[in-house]
Amino acid sequence: MPGTTPQPTSATRTRSWWGWGWADAHPDDAECAAMGALIPGTLAHPLPVPRVRDLAVERPAVEPPAGLAHLVATGPEERAAHAMGKAYRDVARALRGRPGRIPDLVARPTDEREVADLLDWAGERQVAVVPYGGGSSVSGGVEYRGDAHRAVLSLDLTAMDRVLEVDAVGRAARIQAGTLGPSLEDQLRPHGLTLRHFPQSFEFSTLGGWLATRAGGHYATGRTHIDDFVQSLRVVTPAGTSASWRLPASGAGPSPDRLFLGSEGALGIITEAWVRLQERPTHKASASLAFTDFHAALEAVRAIAQSDLSPANCRLLDAGEAALSGASHDGSAVLVLGFESADGPVTARLGQAVDLARSHGGRRGGVDGAETAETADTDAAVGAWRSAFLRMPYLRDGLARMGAVAETFETAATWDRIPGLIEAVRTEVGQAALKASGHPATVNCRLTHVYPDGAAPYFTVLAAGRPGDEVAFWDDLKAVASDVLHRHRATITHHHAVGRDHRPGYDRQRPDPFALALRAAKGALDPRGILNPGVLVD
Repeated sequence: MPGTTPQPTSATRTRSWWGWGWADAHPDDAECAAMGALIPGTLAHPLPVPRVRDLAVERPAVEPPAGLAHLVATGPEERAAHAMGKAYRDVARALRGRPGRIPDLVARPTDEREVADLLDWAGERQVAVVPYGGGSSVSGGVEYRGDAHRAVLSLDLTAMDRVLEVDAVGRAARIQAGTLGPSLEDQLRPHGLTLRHFPQSFEFSTLGGWLATRAGGHYATGRTHIDDFVQSLRVVTPAGTSASWRLPASGAGPSPDRLFLGSEGALGIITEAWVRLQERPTHKASASLAFTDFHAALEAVRAIAQSDLSPANCRLLDAGEAALSGASHDGSAVLVLGFESADGPVTARLGQAVDLARSHGGRRGGVDGAETAETADTDAAVGAWRSAFLRMPYLRDGLARMGAVAETFETAATWDRIPGLIEAVRTEVGQAALKASGHPATVNCRLTHVYPDGAAPYFTVLAAGRPGDEVAFWDDLKAVASDVLHRHRATITHHHAVGRDHRPGYDRQRPDPFALALRAAKGALDPRGILNPGVLVD
């Protein structure tokens, strides 16, 4: 149409090197200031958007290998974009011009042989190798800390981005590890199949990243972690290539795949996987319910989780989280329910779940009775939550520009511990923020995944930071939160990986004999200690 401005596509848009997602999707200065005004103690004006040219990017400490130089980038922009993940502390460091150690080289191998050759070269020269998929890590998993290696190579796998085989009969596919979420689904769509794994980072993360971090998807019950989809893996290590058999199930000793799932590149580089697929859903229905009593809402969610209904979505937002997302404005907690199927209508199952929630005091919101995947939700709370879910990382970065701390952390615990855990986190993290900054903090909670025996609470913290010292301020709050989790025997992370930021909590959580075995595996597979040093194990 004349006068219509063309909308940017993923092929023309630029990824933000310092913050989440697309550079053109970040809030402008006025929106940042408006958000900051809602949090007492923030800056009067937003910090400027950081520029790579303002960083002190030193010359690479090593030259790329001659035979592989065509795979390697050494420019400041590429290297800065691979220096960190996308956690709040990464964004805050970039805004202050302190991104940490910038990798010397960025390599993009196109096949397994090139991965192996790069590892051989790095081992001979004592170059640390940090695997990199979409760069969406929020736990310090894609950066190098320390000075024990002469140089750092960021191994970007996104050139390995193809669906290599599809077994339509067995509903499975062999997929390269560097395939980003949207490309993966686009390649499966002609077959009428889907992986059905949609983390919040879906647009900016890869299959290999999901596998290496044991990522959790959007769906609240059933197959919630990527582990549940894996048939077999191929992993290149300095000691050789591990290729497990593709099987529907096996009882033959400890699973080789389990060794590498969640290994975060410390034991090897995942290059491809056979994964289980599903038919694309064609029937969907969703609804929301409001609760004046959060504890009653918890009981409702437990009842639904312990039924055989298996909702695709079963998200409980406390009053603060519901208000933040626009799902509620009257102080109510909100339960968002969703069902989907490729086989038949799901409104009956939705109705049963709604009845269970009502029996615990839930008040009915709108219902999307539409039975096709193409029809938008008519439930206002469901739609508001979905929009906020996708937009929230960008708003977090806008708040960071105002000197605010805006960050999340998640965990999981058994149902008997959930109420006390949530209350302790709210109280103790809130008190710590008030003591450290002199300003009250907001600590909200939602349940993202639910199981018959427990749930995964996900906390959002909003607070005024200490100007110029925002990273240390957040680290102090995270330490308080980690102590609470440990006391309540809640995991240090449900789906965001260990990385470097969660190492103290992970070290306390894992059994000593397992730590001994993990160190032995590290020493056997990576004898020169070049693979993602500092994650999981020393």
